[in-house]
Amino acid sequence: MKNILIPVGSSKNAECHLQYAVDFAREFNAKLYVVQIYNVYTKSGTIIKVDHLLERESMAFLKKHISKINTTGVDVKPLVFKGKLVDVIELICKKLEIDLILIEPKTNSIREEVFLGKTSGKIVKQTSIPALIVPEGSTFRGFKSVMLSIKSAVIRKPKSLKLLRSIKAHFNATIKLLLVETPYHKAGDHEVNEELDSMVSKIVKSKNPTTYQGTLEHFKEFQPDLLIVVRRKRGFFVKLWEKNTILKKDFYISEVPVLVLPGMK
Repeated sequence: MKNILIPVGSSKNAECHLQYAVDFAREFNAKLYVVQIYNVYTKSGTIIKVDHLLERESMAFLKKHISKINTTGVDVKPLVFKGKLVDVIELICKKLEIDLILIEPKTNSIREEVFLGKTSGKIVKQTSIPALIVPEGSTFRGFKSVMLSIKSAVIRKPKSLKLLRSIKAHFNATIKLLLVETPYHKAGDHEVNEELDSMVSKIVKSKNPTTYQGTLEHFKEFQPDLLIVVRRKRGFFVKLWEKNTILKKDFYISEVPVLVLPGMK
């Protein structure tokens, strides 16, 4: 893991989240890109150019934000871009070869009952880069117990398990695999290949309407300090992702980080 991206907003948790990201990057000796993206919506008749002003203010905000954090031993680079959130993030990730995006649940100070805000929800739902959702107020402590919850163990992309291997090796983590049989189950979905099988210490199978419900059923039994799920059309957040915003009352697993991986097929 060499390059990590962290989008920064104006939430009350922003400073704590940035410190988590810096500590995470330090653990892997990775470079951390701290990014703010702005967009300009002009009205008819408007002649004042504000791009340079917004860019300057955004960069000043990022530098002030970073100055409050202990960045010892970490290469932290602030970046400001103009454009649509998801499109810009995808371009940044390709250009800078980003391995992971660290996301706080709410990038803006919005309602307390909200777990995943609209901006964070868009990033998690629409980008193709692995994303780690870090609970508010979290301090980085590493991951010793990992729960991987998936509907299908079919892996066709060679790099699908790269991040999982890295986490397991770095933290000497114990990985438990939950295979959830849903109404969309196909023959062979639960056939675990040799590579994945060698990484997990326990495999549990569950039958539920959705992967999310299966995860809820076994979460307390597994007691992970990191939950890993896969981004799919009928994946973990199938119901929750009907909208980008997710309420806390609809997401009961909000006390541990959630790593969302791209589809493995």
